[in-house]
Amino acid sequence: MAAQCMTKVELTVSCENLLDMDIGSKSDPLCVLLMNSSGSQWFEVARTERVQNCLSPKFAKKFVVDYYFELVQKLMFRIYDIDNKTVDLSDDDFLGELECTLGQIVSSQKLTRPLVLKNKKPAGKGTITISAEEIKDNRVVNFEVEARKLDNKDFFGKSDPYLEFYKQTETAWQLAHRTEVVKNNLNPTWRPFQIPLQSLCGGDMDKPIKVSGLVLDEARSGGVQSFMLHFYRGPGRPFHTCICCFLMSEILPCYELCFSCMLEQRDSSLTVWLVVPLTQQVVRRYTFLDYIMGGCQINFTVGVDFTGSNGDPRSPDSLHYISPQGINEYLAAIWAVGMVIQDYDSDKMFPAFGFGAQIPPTWQVSHEFPLNFNPANPFCAGIEGIVEAYRICLPQVKLYGPTNFSPIINHVARFAAQATQQKTASQYFVLLIITDGVITDLDQTRSAIVSASKLPMSIIIVGVGGADFSAMEFLDGDDGRLRAPSGEPATRDIVQFVPFRKFQNAPREALAQCVLAELPQQVVSYFSLLKLQPPRDPNPS
Repeated sequence: MAAQCMTKVELTVSCENLLDMDIGSKSDPLCVLLMNSSGSQWFEVARTERVQNCLSPKFAKKFVVDYYFELVQKLMFRIYDIDNKTVDLSDDDFLGELECTLGQIVSSQKLTRPLVLKNKKPAGKGTITISAEEIKDNRVVNFEVEARKLDNKDFFGKSDPYLEFYKQTETAWQLAHRTEVVKNNLNPTWRPFQIPLQSLCGGDMDKPIKVSGLVLDEARSGGVQSFMLHFYRGPGRPFHTCICCFLMSEILPCYELCFSCMLEQRDSSLTVWLVVPLTQQVVRRYTFLDYIMGGCQINFTVGVDFTGSNGDPRSPDSLHYISPQGINEYLAAIWAVGMVIQDYDSDKMFPAFGFGAQIPPTWQVSHEFPLNFNPANPFCAGIEGIVEAYRICLPQVKLYGPTNFSPIINHVARFAAQATQQKTASQYFVLLIITDGVITDLDQTRSAIVSASKLPMSIIIVGVGGADFSAMEFLDGDDGRLRAPSGEPATRDIVQFVPFRKFQNAPREALAQCVLAELPQQVVSYFSLLKLQPPRDPNPS
């Protein structure tokens, strides 16, 4: 699957204490940005300007890059001392480099690291600082609209009106928003609604916007009749010379607009006055990167299925069998998802649990045991720590059953519930469950997920092996809202399920792209619902 660009990020680079490679003057540094497409292949993206005679340059030219949350985007910043006019850098002195990921930069907002030489030794005392800023217009316009004295277009009832807002493009009018239909009402009041300013006018307050008034026509088998809108500042005073158009810069100072409505009826038209008290307010809507750059931490937890249906880990037929290359489907899923998420957790300490196994010393079945067998401290250092704990744990437990998800979901939910006591968008929790079979405690899991949907939490389920995963797909609310056995619906869709077999022959990053694609919107939807702001201003300037 092709990754969708979430947004664009502007990177500003500065350096301190660069190596002085010139005799009689100081180095003339330039910064080159390279990106890694796959493996060890790097390609140049852009260059800054050259700063003359300076060992602590602040580069004016910015790097603009596409940001994909679900990908590990490797970047290389290389600094050169430029003493000639050729484009080729091979004849210029190398001052140092930094390799990092875009996720590390945006999660830090400002990343400072020492520069190293090609042999990975320190480049003197040289450091590089990269600052990130999202390129966006996250303003939205809040509308409250009502109409009066609409003409009745129905034979057996009253009209069913709605409005459509259009953005002007180079070639046509593009639909930006459609209100709901107000049934059987000649004096409709539409529910308050929001339109992103970017969608409405591209952020340009002097760009025309078109509004179409429409009426569902039941007499014509669900057809649509239209009424044209003329805008006025007050009775008899033209608001704008273009029919059906206005400018955001004109309506923002106003509190009321009047529309003269032309209802087209074959060869004749009927003029009707609409008084439209229209309130609008441009407000800020935080993006995923606003929360990340503002200090929100993504807390990652792993749950591994150790039930007997996986097979004896010593047998090559087992899903837990570790190949001579040191990999199996469980490890592949942990690496794929974990390598992306780890950039958004500052301490990189991740809890990792198993379920469905008999564990020492009592050999009782546990559905919530730490892979490092330390209940007081189940944290592993980085993704490498999770992998190492899994390798050590595997031969020490007896695979058993059943396959219960609810204990580990409730475990993470308890920590997510504690985070809700904070008054800012400071923490969000992601639980990765890797399993091989049909879930046993389906009702308890449904209840646990519905409860967790009210919390800052998302659940990713990766199914390994060839089992029937229809129950897992049921938990993913893409085809309808999940409900608890009591009938209570989930507040949000927080579960994403994928079978690993779909990605066996795909590039290694494809699994992460699929399971993490929905996570940024889940984060934003939760914090927006509760009107929580980032812990600090993501754009203090």
